[in-house]
Amino acid sequence: MPEAAGYRYAELHLHLGGAILPRVLWSYLQRERTEDPEGDFAQNSQGLVEEFGEYALFEKFLTRDCASLTEYLEAHKRVEPLQKVESLPYYVYRLLRGAAVFENIAYMELRYNPYFRIPKDTPKEQVRARMEEVVSTVGAAARNAQRRFPIALTQILCMDSRLPNDLNREIANLAVDMPAEVCAVDLAGPNEPYDARRKDFVAAFEHAKKLGLKTTAHLYETPEGCIPELLPLVDRIGHGIQIALAHRSLLVAIAGRGQCLEVCPTTYLRTGTLKSYADLHPVFERCFDLGVDVAICTDNMAFHDVRLPREHELLLLNRALSFADMERCRQAAFNHAFRWDEKLGSSTEV
Repeated sequence: MPEAAGYRYAELHLHLGGAILPRVLWSYLQRERTEDPEGDFAQNSQGLVEEFGEYALFEKFLTRDCASLTEYLEAHKRVEPLQKVESLPYYVYRLLRGAAVFENIAYMELRYNPYFRIPKDTPKEQVRARMEEVVSTVGAAARNAQRRFPIALTQILCMDSRLPNDLNREIANLAVDMPAEVCAVDLAGPNEPYDARRKDFVAAFEHAKKLGLKTTAHLYETPEGCIPELLPLVDRIGHGIQIALAHRSLLVAIAGRGQCLEVCPTTYLRTGTLKSYADLHPVFERCFDLGVDVAICTDNMAFHDVRLPREHELLLLNRALSFADMERCRQAAFNHAFRWDEKLGSSTEV
């Protein structure tokens, strides 16, 4: 095991919407309103400023505890309009700077839906080009940050449970057409549509696999987010805690496929899914007993004010796992990363 001071981390499950600190969002918003009051960004964000009035209320809304996953996702709806092409370089640079300096992260997979970051009135024939611009902008901002900070970044594009099939399919097509920037596709969004649209989502992932894409999906995070037909079509499982808690028979097949769970501990407390970090102990225990790897992730670090090393520490302090388990999870994140070998080398060098 490496010395603690030499620890580096891989972040496999981080949403752009929840990755930017509320203070950074608010500061950029205020700066643009002052420097370019007639610009599109200032005009679009004026309602947000009027709604909250002051930073403290804005921060409280983004960081509050929620009664459900659907309520929790409302914060993303407020943040996504602030993450346009014009502002993304500012945000991404500060995200990677903080991750490298304060979290000792060596590798990050940043996920988001590009459609939610283009103007709502974009003509249909221009949607693809505008989404490409978002992906290119995130990539360019990352390369700019990498000139100063030792961190690798690749992107995961999220399909969404609220979007029509053709748009989700186009997001997958975009991912395969931009391999230098994008490593995989995901399925995100509220869980309520999952049951009614399971055939749609299976078709979307069959399409993604035919394109040769790596895949992950938000599955088995809540009791409503369970689609067993999707499990064979994903390389990793976003969250997946309900598998170990309520569908243990699935673990054998997951182990056989070599899949990894992306567990985001603080999220489950914020959404009301779990009551304590200690509630995750059976998840780790049952996964490890059957040889299923688990990577610890933050999901929405900025909304939680819990960085990746702290997620590990909180699990340890609440006896959800041991030091040996913690190291196992840290290494699993590198082992299951979609681009780590291509970007920086073997995880054994960490």
